[in-house]
Amino acid sequence: MSADASRLLDRGRLPERNRRGRLRRGMYIVPSLFTAGNIAAGYFAIMQSLQGSVQEPRHFDYAALAIGFAIPFDAIDGRIARMTKTTSDFGKELDSLADVITFGVAPSLLAFTWGFQMLPTAMDPVRRQHVVQWGAFVCFLFLLCGAGRLARFNIGANLLPKNPGRPGRKYFVGMPIPAAAGVIAAVVHFFSGTPVPNWRVAIMWMLLVFLVGLLMVSTWRFWSGKEINVADRHPFQRIVFIGLAIYATFVFSQIVLFLLAFFYMFSGIFARAAYSWQRRHKAASRQLMSPDAVAASEAATTPPLPPSHPPSQPPVHP
Repeated sequence: MSADASRLLDRGRLPERNRRGRLRRGMYIVPSLFTAGNIAAGYFAIMQSLQGSVQEPRHFDYAALAIGFAIPFDAIDGRIARMTKTTSDFGKELDSLADVITFGVAPSLLAFTWGFQMLPTAMDPVRRQHVVQWGAFVCFLFLLCGAGRLARFNIGANLLPKNPGRPGRKYFVGMPIPAAAGVIAAVVHFFSGTPVPNWRVAIMWMLLVFLVGLLMVSTWRFWSGKEINVADRHPFQRIVFIGLAIYATFVFSQIVLFLLAFFYMFSGIFARAAYSWQRRHKAASRQLMSPDAVAASEAATTPPLPPSHPPSQPPVHP
């Protein structure tokens, strides 16, 4: 083949290579677009939290809804990156920064403005000041725990919870930060953004925010849902159930989101409590058993060793 012919052949291949390169770059952009939507929802939630007041509680409700809408964006961008094989270090870092903004800064600011800053000025000023100060501190702890949870997730390759679950399932170690932000947003949305009315409710709100922060940095297991594969074929009944669940979420969002958020939060607590109870029950049953029974149970669970030599022949009598 002459040099001119090979040069023409290379020129014909260049447009195809350029198209493939542009398509590949476009595939990398798609997950980042969902991450950008996550950041936009967090920024909108922050702006609405700053505009909310007792006279205009709808801004608090808008902030809670924005945090709720950001949760699917956070779940979708990672799945799309894995499905299209476009995962990158840049995407991982951008996703972590987006989570800090949307699920850390935004819910902590919403929790403070909705639950403490809007307390009525007619109450005891000293008590109100103390509640607001402690509330600000607890909301900062929520943000700090969320950032620590993300940092631990980024550096930990194979973290194992203290209460391991089923062998075939995947779990989060500690409550994920989107779920923790979802608890804050679900409570605010359940009350339609109406701020906390008195200091007693503010104390209960403070304890809830503190508990959610501790669950994020705990080593307890929480269901991840990563074993669910959307690409697999599912029965028609499951598709109908998912459709009904989505419809109920949009129509009865206040009740459904509130129940889902607290169900997920208490699922991790109950899983840890059940694991501790099982361990104590096994230890107590071992203490009640006699030493011979304990040895027999251990021998029953231990597989027998293979014989090192063939069995001896029976004696032969003359």
